[in-house]
Amino acid sequence: MVRLKIDQYLEAHGITRYELAKRTEVKFQTIDRYYKNRVVRYDSYILNRICAALECDLCDIMEYVKDEENPAP
Repeated sequence: MVRLKIDQYLEAHGITRYELAKRTEVKFQTIDRYYKNRVVRYDSYILNRICAALECDLCDIMEYVKDEENPAP
């Protein structure tokens, strides 16, 4: 499964969700869903805005974790 780790990145860099929302010009509620890893479908536009605002790579805010309950065939 793909997991967002924006919460860890923001905490490590002393950035709030509100500040990220201002930098990206994305609604706070949307940033909050990404922050809390409650997104079902990832929007490439939003991810691009977040990476640009944080000056980071996608791998800095996302990771792949093997799902042991439903292993791939």
